Amino acid sequence: MSARRGRSAAGPGTRGVSDPWKVAFVALLVVALVCVVTWILLGSRLLVVRDVAVTGVQRVPAEEVVAAVDVATGTPLIRVDLERSAEGAESLTLVESATVRRGWPATLEVEVVERQPVLAVRAGQEYRLVDGDGVRIEDSPRRPDAHPLVRVTGEVEGNPAVRAAADIAEQAPDSLVSRIHLIEAADPESITLELTDGSQVAWGTSEGTADKSAVLEVLMDEHPPREGRVYDVSLPDLAIVR
Repeated sequence: MSARRGRSAAGPGTRGVSDPWKVAFVALLVVALVCVVTWILLGSRLLVVRDVAVTGVQRVPAEEVVAAVDVATGTPLIRVDLERSAEGAESLTLVESATVRRGWPATLEVEVVERQPVLAVRAGQEYRLVDGDGVRIEDSPRRPDAHPLVRVTGEVEGNPAVRAAADIAEQAPDSLVSRIHLIEAADPESITLELTDGSQVAWGTSEGTADKSAVLEVLMDEHPPREGRVYDVSLPDLAIVR
């Protein structure tokens, strides 16, 4: 009886002595794992930038994007400042936006959205294709059929009138955009569209383009376009034809 009591008394005491060693072992194991992972991410040559993969480019050379991202080969992927790298790519004139991601184990992925032409501006004997911010995309010796001509006052790049005209070209249905010869936007509060059939549209501001387009379609069905005809949709609820 006393022997059994002795063994019972010794059992819990023995477990109590061994538990701290188990805790210490687990703690050391966790620390070792953290150190190994940290070394792999920051100090080893396993997870470093070996390639910069650029997608989404047509007009911008991929080499220019790689140079603008400015991440040296051999840089640990975990240390790459993705936001700063994206800002570097976006500093290129024809890049509208860029997204930079880590492509484990050894690739830095750069996804580029290039600026696209929306409007054409007369430039001497040529035509300059610009995006909604007025940024020059390319030049053409001929007026492009796919992009309406715009006329504004002052500098083209950064001009709010260009932005207003681009909003119309981007939001109006293709059936209307294909008929626009000129967007007269010298006054962005009083924009006028000159159509290829000789009629004009008093558009007002670029706001409410969807509603104005729908009203204009009805007016043109009821009063077919002809030379000199004017559709006034600047106030869609009070649209008139004259």
